[in-house]
Amino acid sequence: MKTVYTCFSTDVIHDGHVNIINNAKKYGKVIVGCLTDKEMIRCTKFPTTTIEERMELYKTIDGVDEVIVQDNMLYDDVIEKLHPDYVVHGDNWKSGAEKSVRDHVEALLNAYGGEIIDVPYTYNEDVKKVDDRLREKLGMPEYRRKRLRQLIEMTPVVKVMEAHSGLTGLIVEKTVVEGDNGRLDQFDGMWVSSLCDSTDKGKPDIELVDMSSRLNTINDIMEVTTKPIILDGDTGGLTEHFVYNVRTLERMGVSAIIIEDKTGLKKNSLFGTEVVQTQDSIENFSEKIRAGKKAQLSDDFMIIARIESLILERGMEDALERAFAFAAAGADGIMIHSRKKDPTEIFTFCDKFREKDKKTPIVVVPTSFNQVTEEELASHGVNIVIYANQLMRAAFPVMKKTAEGILKAHRAKEVDDSLMPFKDIIRLIDEI
Repeated sequence: MKTVYTCFSTDVIHDGHVNIINNAKKYGKVIVGCLTDKEMIRCTKFPTTTIEERMELYKTIDGVDEVIVQDNMLYDDVIEKLHPDYVVHGDNWKSGAEKSVRDHVEALLNAYGGEIIDVPYTYNEDVKKVDDRLREKLGMPEYRRKRLRQLIEMTPVVKVMEAHSGLTGLIVEKTVVEGDNGRLDQFDGMWVSSLCDSTDKGKPDIELVDMSSRLNTINDIMEVTTKPIILDGDTGGLTEHFVYNVRTLERMGVSAIIIEDKTGLKKNSLFGTEVVQTQDSIENFSEKIRAGKKAQLSDDFMIIARIESLILERGMEDALERAFAFAAAGADGIMIHSRKKDPTEIFTFCDKFREKDKKTPIVVVPTSFNQVTEEELASHGVNIVIYANQLMRAAFPVMKKTAEGILKAHRAKEVDDSLMPFKDIIRLIDEI
């Protein structure tokens, strides 16, 4: 009997999956691969069940003879082991980002005479309803909130991109690319930046946009996305206010808030020592962290301490002293910031911190030292990399150029070739 292989990465079974199995069993013994969590988060949606639960679910499908673990999204491991005669998949992988996976599988099969069977993708109301329910589940507060902690455990580095609206949230949510090695990749979470939120409203980044407005931005993003959210909490404000905000964010499903150890009128860190900025005392900031941790009701929510010592040129020892003190006060992570273009001081901090603290997550924002790769940062113990303002910075010059082009030509034709068709933008938006 010939061997037929297909891979599932779903938490629920619908008509489309049953159709795949029904087609597969026409050709021989059906083996289903269960994609691991760490591979799922790179190319598909985050799992809401364990791999053991998914494997048991796949075993219940009529026509499945065996279920195995698939460790590689490109199928190398299973094809090397099984040499299946056929690989069956929905024909949706013939285009888009997944085409690179199909091309790779086809090359592996051609080496010994195997064959791909593309089954027409199933579109109907029942399938849509199941997919919608899964998406809603992923977006529920209790699932979204804990996802950042899960990602830190599951992946070498968590990649977080700035979002300042529902549309930019959708871009972060749905962008999947083919890497140099043919593997698919995507962002893990979203950063709701005080700078970008203020800029989008045409206001200075001095905590002028109040928390109610910030929460509205988060709601706009949450309504259309499922990925975990980290909020830029500036200084955290008064401790008495901070504890209430922690409860609110936790209830909404936000995964973490990052607060910086400064006091008084907040000025953006990009100014460094060019403007007067006052760093809070270790004692006061530690007390704010303790109060926030005491206020939260679940173990999922994270309070991350952002240290400004390197920005304010207070030195490495001051930064490390604060890092250890804030971790001892209960901070769930340490963000170290620098505006130097050379990442050396960031590497030094991370190495010295990791000598004494192996576990507390380290967060960096490589805006100035943007030549450094995620892999390099991870090698120094970094857990979370935040791309803090790139989408906002990308949008502004294009919009300005477009406005200037229309003014100069007194019509829109000259700028049209540089614009994305609106139908392509609309495709990002899911209809109910």
